[in-house]
Amino acid sequence: MYRKNHNGQLSIEEFHVPFGGTLDPNNRWVVFSSLMPWEELEETYAPQFSPTTGAPAKSVRLAFGALFIKQRLGLTDEETVEQIRENAYMQFFLGFAGYSSKAPFDPSMMVHFRKRFSEEDLKRINELIAERGKAMVIEALSSLNDDDDSNDPGADEGTQISIDDFVKPADWPKGKNWGTLTIDASCTPADITYPTDLKLLNEARESTERIIDDLCEQHSDLRKYKPRYDRGRARAAFLNVAKQKKPRWRKIKSAIRRQLDYLQRNLDAIDDLTASGASLLELKAHWWRKLLVISELHRQQTILLYSKTRSMPDRIVNLIQRHVRPIARGKARAAFEFGAKISVSVRNGFAFLHRISWDPYNESEDLIPQAKKYKQEHGCYPERICADRIYINTKNRNFCTRNNIRLSGKRLGRPPKNPEINAAHKQQLSADQRRRNEVEGVFGSGKRKYSLQLIMARLPKGAETSISMAFLVMCAEKILRLLCLFFVAFYAWICCRLRLGPLLVALRNFCQPETAELLVAA
Repeated sequence: MYRKNHNGQLSIEEFHVPFGGTLDPNNRWVVFSSLMPWEELEETYAPQFSPTTGAPAKSVRLAFGALFIKQRLGLTDEETVEQIRENAYMQFFLGFAGYSSKAPFDPSMMVHFRKRFSEEDLKRINELIAERGKAMVIEALSSLNDDDDSNDPGADEGTQISIDDFVKPADWPKGKNWGTLTIDASCTPADITYPTDLKLLNEARESTERIIDDLCEQHSDLRKYKPRYDRGRARAAFLNVAKQKKPRWRKIKSAIRRQLDYLQRNLDAIDDLTASGASLLELKAHWWRKLLVISELHRQQTILLYSKTRSMPDRIVNLIQRHVRPIARGKARAAFEFGAKISVSVRNGFAFLHRISWDPYNESEDLIPQAKKYKQEHGCYPERICADRIYINTKNRNFCTRNNIRLSGKRLGRPPKNPEINAAHKQQLSADQRRRNEVEGVFGSGKRKYSLQLIMARLPKGAETSISMAFLVMCAEKILRLLCLFFVAFYAWICCRLRLGPLLVALRNFCQPETAELLVAA
């Protein structure tokens, strides 16, 4: 059951603080509370529950706010609850009426919170936050300009240039392209060990041995179906190869063959146990799902062992996170990464998540959909698209040519003979490549500050929510920095005028007597 709450933001004075005083209105969590579209979030969140039956669910503000805090600070689920319990500003952000020292919910609820927000919902909320943030920045600038009684026409020239970088001018010609779209793809590694075929088979063998022991405990007569091989010797055969620094392929292949043999015996024994009366339903769901993954792993590894190919569609690299796939990256640090592949676009300074896929794909397919998404949002195509070399293929070039979009990259054909035109083309290419570093900075900050370097959530739904929340937090942080930047710039300009005014008067008074003395001497 879900009860709709009043999501109107409390004022600073209404928030009860038992130790006296009031909250700072310039605190980041106070600013974030006014930035979030709570009403739109509740429209997405409330239909998931029955309005009349069941226990009351946690409010959308508490659920979404807890995920936001966890992603912003890079905390675990347990530490997130503790931080909320100890911090009055976070409780104000979550919509509390006053400070409370009690834990707002159990840390295990974070798993359910991640399931209740889909990828599409978070994308839409991210766009709403960007639009609301732009409106807040423009409102702040207009209020600053109204308070300024100066007639200096160049006083706000710098801020106007920065505003025009991410807000389309109202008098822009209809149908003319505007803005810059920067796109790229990356991988968000999952929290798994580096998989090898031998390691996976050893883990599968140990798991099936545990399942056999649980099945044999159901009845004493079932113990006769237990495979009669020395488990210690099977593990020693695995360690004999796994501990070697650079074992030869012949030894690895022989060890894999032995582990496959042990695993086949265990799977046959499980079939005999179920045929003799053992019930798989008495196993925990975790072991039942793991047994299904092990059966598929045995089939894949058998094909890879006796065939010449080393590729396998939907290859399993982890028994628990079976949705994780190897993503070929070709980087110096790691040729392959294991996690979700994401496609990201930076539209005039704001980063948006376009696609999450657990299967590898060619990111050049995303250029045209992202350009159409840009047109749907701004009413026109971007003036230029800055992308990596993999995006510059014939299909994308033709699309950009038809729609008068400049696609970054080296031009086709021979360079022009005119040195001035050739130099201008090189300068433009260099400027586009420098602008493309913007999306690389988004990946860098996301992996260093917002936990995209290692996704700790094990369920695919939870991992997708964590990835989407990271880009949502980055968008909110961008708006917060813009607001602080404009206020600081205006304050510095006022201080300079107040300080330079008396200084200029004193300098003029000091220079006037010296000028008079020089004229008398002449």
